Amino acid sequence: MNKRLLLSLVVLLLFITANAQGYKTYTYFKNDTLSLDLDLFLPDGNGSQKTPLVIFVHGGGFSAGDRVSGHSLARYLAKNNIACATISYTLYMKGKSFSCNGLLHEKIKAIQIAASQLWCATDYLLQQSSTIHIDTSLVFLAGSSAGAETVLHAAYWNRKQMHLFDNNLPEGFRYAAIISGAGAIMDLNLITPENIIPLMAFHGDADKLVPYATAAHHYCPPDSPGWLMLFGSYSIAKHLEKIDGVCMLITSRGGGHAFCGEYFNGNHQPIVDFILRIIESEKFFIYQTYQKEKD
Repeated sequence: MNKRLLLSLVVLLLFITANAQGYKTYTYFKNDTLSLDLDLFLPDGNGSQKTPLVIFVHGGGFSAGDRVSGHSLARYLAKNNIACATISYTLYMKGKSFSCNGLLHEKIKAIQIAASQLWCATDYLLQQSSTIHIDTSLVFLAGSSAGAETVLHAAYWNRKQMHLFDNNLPEGFRYAAIISGAGAIMDLNLITPENIIPLMAFHGDADKLVPYATAAHHYCPPDSPGWLMLFGSYSIAKHLEKIDGVCMLITSRGGGHAFCGEYFNGNHQPIVDFILRIIESEKFFIYQTYQKEKD
């Protein structure tokens, strides 16, 4: 086989592979020391019609994980005419402890870095909205575990106060809704009647890492250096109910932390259904409970 033919076959293989993947990779943030990418999946035939966008943030305790873990969800959404971007972010806790023997200020900083970079990714995608044909009023956040903690804080933190990286998000910009797998927030007071947005949350009530209700992260004793109180999915849902929010809470009775991936890793249709209900401006408050199957 001559070199020219070999080169042609390699180029053809790369072209086929790229099209089979169905996404394009973009660098959404870059400075002298940091470069961050996202993978963007668009519906087939994405033309002049504007589509909703989901931004997915992977889990991994802010020390592991990869944006590729969101590709299954992203492909499914794209087939249902919903664009999806899966993002990379700084794994600040890599080589550090995110458990009870870690440091409280390091835990908070890890969330702040990830949320700030999520704002940058959002800004980048909004700036490309005319090219990729997304509806800037229908930008949804989705995250699993550490990613869920990221999206909850990104939705409710004061961006001017908490940003670490410059972004040009419009002052009045709000996300359309949050999809949270085993997520939690540090302060329920961040969520007010003035800033509430719809929430789909799913969580195992026997989660030993991120509390389902209100407890310390990893259920650490209060004398631990990494002691951090968190309000989990159930506590957030009850708070939203009190202030007339829109929410769907799906609880796995006896389920552990692995339930954070239930609708991101396989059973994607409930996420599509939730998004469509939000697009239609439906008002609802739903509690669903499933009994964990015995091992």
